[in-house]
Amino acid sequence: MGKLKVGILISGRGSNMAALVEAAQKPEFPAEVRCVVANRPDAKGLDFARQHGIPAILVDHKAYASKAEFEAAVTDALVAHDVDFVCLAGFMRIVSPGFIERWHNRLINIHPSLLPSYKGLHTHERALADGVKLTGCTVHFVRAEMDVGPIVAQAAVPVIAGDTPDSLAARILTAEHRLYPLALRLIAEGKATVRGEIVEIAPNAVDETARLFSAR
Repeated sequence: MGKLKVGILISGRGSNMAALVEAAQKPEFPAEVRCVVANRPDAKGLDFARQHGIPAILVDHKAYASKAEFEAAVTDALVAHDVDFVCLAGFMRIVSPGFIERWHNRLINIHPSLLPSYKGLHTHERALADGVKLTGCTVHFVRAEMDVGPIVAQAAVPVIAGDTPDSLAARILTAEHRLYPLALRLIAEGKATVRGEIVEIAPNAVDETARLFSAR
């Protein structure tokens, strides 16, 4: 079986995209990044993609009269690069139910909280206000409702006394950069499979995930 062919959608610097690209450039990684698509001309992540020999495509949402036209152009770009799986990595556009259905169970996102807690924006501020002791990040399949969908993998991050939203965000981002490539690898290897609205993880992969984060 060949490698999973991935397209990544970004809006800005694309640090999670960079983590995925760097992981995928290792020969043993079971997925390859076929293109990076940005909806903003000033997205710094496009430069990173170009520097790593990956097609970097601008599909400026402001150039389209409707969301449907914009998303059709994004899909055209993905299909033109033979993409069969899509990762959202700081893509700051709410995708439509039609786009989600087009890529059903082939579209994942990373969110900076332990879903289902703290859906939406301002996750770190809300976690600190609630006084939680653990937060983290979640990779999940995308569904029409925001920040809802079968969970692939999660990483817990401690909240430390004196944390600010920025310091907590930085600690969680470090975890995101490890978690997203792991989740993509599990999917590409067939070790993370959607059954209904639950992701089943192969037993050996559960152990592997625990080792990755307990070793840090």
